[in-house]
Amino acid sequence: MRPEIVPGLRRLTDAVHAEGAAASIQLGHCGNMSHKSICGCLPVGASSGFNLYSPTFVRGLRADELPEMARTYGQAVRLARESGFDAVEIHAGHGYLISQFLSPATNHRKDQFGGSLENRMKFMDMVMEEVMKAAGTDMAVLVKMNMRDGFRGGMELEESLQVARRLQQSGAHALVLSGGFVSKAPMYVMRGEMPIRTMTHYMTCWWLKYGVRLVGKWMIPAVPFREAYFLEDALKFRKALDMPLVYVGGLVSREKIDEVLNDGFEAVQMGRALLNEPGFVNRMREEEKARCNCKHSNYCIARMYTIDMACHQRLKEELPPCIRKEIERIESKG
Repeated sequence: MRPEIVPGLRRLTDAVHAEGAAASIQLGHCGNMSHKSICGCLPVGASSGFNLYSPTFVRGLRADELPEMARTYGQAVRLARESGFDAVEIHAGHGYLISQFLSPATNHRKDQFGGSLENRMKFMDMVMEEVMKAAGTDMAVLVKMNMRDGFRGGMELEESLQVARRLQQSGAHALVLSGGFVSKAPMYVMRGEMPIRTMTHYMTCWWLKYGVRLVGKWMIPAVPFREAYFLEDALKFRKALDMPLVYVGGLVSREKIDEVLNDGFEAVQMGRALLNEPGFVNRMREEEKARCNCKHSNYCIARMYTIDMACHQRLKEELPPCIRKEIERIESKG
């Protein structure tokens, strides 16, 4: 975060507080998921290499750079506090920087930050030390983490449970349980099918547009959607941990949310459901059978990297025929 964005964020948190709610912000470093056109330099990661998903070459961070990198997380937390946020969520999943250190698939280091899980957790430990210092005693700290990376060679449940216990020891107030790896298993995060035609329609780089259209189905394979698709794994974390846990993943009905909360989770998160119906939480207060109308086409995901994120059901303009046909095909699968 940069100091100059604080006034804008303060307007946001003031508006949230005026409605009687608390405000949280997710903080994270993209690592090898960034691009020179965005950050102005060669992206960095746990190890050097090439990220086909960006696409970009990546420079591996030196060991002597990691303390300063960890301090930038703490500085971001301080700016979040100055902006009026009541909580921060540190993103340690989905194949971004902390996750790149944790995963054996992206951490090929030969120094004290690679190899064993104990070593792969060291950068996360450094980050959490800085974050907890910056948060103080009156700001909640949540951490989003992977239960599974979602592909062969990635982090699995046994290791991720150890990561969760380490985060509990670090002082984190709650864990947000997720999974998937944007550069290797993106639909494990969101489930369903990625509408490739829709994604490329909004791209401005011609060679990337045609490249994704050519190999997108191979790069982003579909993963079947079912409501509360992470719940089976999340229940194993609920049984193993004595700390607040937040469930996220495929919640579209009050009935399923009630089930999750009755299973012992302290809170739930929703994304696509609220894009589809911003007032869904209020409606659930009144209707026991409330269910949003999200059909899991992932139209919102397909456009979020190039233009503003939105649900196609809430757009005023008509979708181009090629996109409408693709979205209808995906939604017809249920």
